[in-house]
Amino acid sequence: MVKLILPIDLAAEIEPHLPSDTKFVRVDNDGNFDGDASDAEVYLNGFKLKPTTLHKVLAAAPGIRWQQTPSAGVNHILTPIFLQYDIILTNGAGVHAIPISEFVLTLILYHAKQLRELQADHDQRIWEKSWLVLPELANSTVLILGTGNIGQAIASRAKAFGARVWGGRRRPEPLTNFDKIVVGNEWHAFLPEVDYLVVATPLTPETKALIDETVLRSLPSHAYLINVGRGAVVDESALTKALTEGWIAGAGLDTVSIEPLPPESPLWSLPNLLITPHTSAISPALKERITALFLDNLERYRVGQPLRNVVNKQAGY
Repeated sequence: MVKLILPIDLAAEIEPHLPSDTKFVRVDNDGNFDGDASDAEVYLNGFKLKPTTLHKVLAAAPGIRWQQTPSAGVNHILTPIFLQYDIILTNGAGVHAIPISEFVLTLILYHAKQLRELQADHDQRIWEKSWLVLPELANSTVLILGTGNIGQAIASRAKAFGARVWGGRRRPEPLTNFDKIVVGNEWHAFLPEVDYLVVATPLTPETKALIDETVLRSLPSHAYLINVGRGAVVDESALTKALTEGWIAGAGLDTVSIEPLPPESPLWSLPNLLITPHTSAISPALKERITALFLDNLERYRVGQPLRNVVNKQAGY
């Protein structure tokens, strides 16, 4: 018999599908339990896990052997305290791929078809099209940094529009829908040819501030940057300068280094920047996919089979 810790924001979806002999306790976003968690060995954390909550759970349930998180990124979990424990960590890789990839294509089309400018004319009741030059995605070049489930889903959708799709990853491996795979820092050499630079990498010590001034200056002036990875992967001071001085045409950020983004942040005032509040993964199907992945892994755990989406805690993903 396995005892679980379930977050209140997912408990209603999961509880009806648990095996009849399963025991569980619920935990809220502040680490408060509705029962005794001392003998729990499985922990499914919620969407907005804070380090303080994580540490309270670990202290209350020292016997946890496996933790699953619904997020793909795990940088917020791999704290020094967490790493002291011998816990298998699995993530939600794959469950966000469809909505995030659709969102990326939305941002690309938003920029290419100049929807901000068209909306402004609409709001002012202006019928004017002499200024319009709306680029096509066909034959454009999209470079995706991070070719996991999300990156691959972005590639398939960009390819459907006729784009050239390049991918940057750590190891050489041909992937469907990618015309070119570059490894390590080789992608730097191709930046002058890139129309859309999409960041879909996890946050690790190696990727922090990966998109820096050198990268932004290497892009053509018409290039558009999209970040759906983690905010700290982009050097926001360098991006502010790049957008202000016209090194690149614009950017779309679904994630920033400090969330929520403070009202006084200069990013808000940049007219060629679209900021969304980390919403690209939101979908009516998201909880269903998270539940299915957790229940499958729970059955694997109960019978001693390998779990899906095991995180390499040293690599950070």
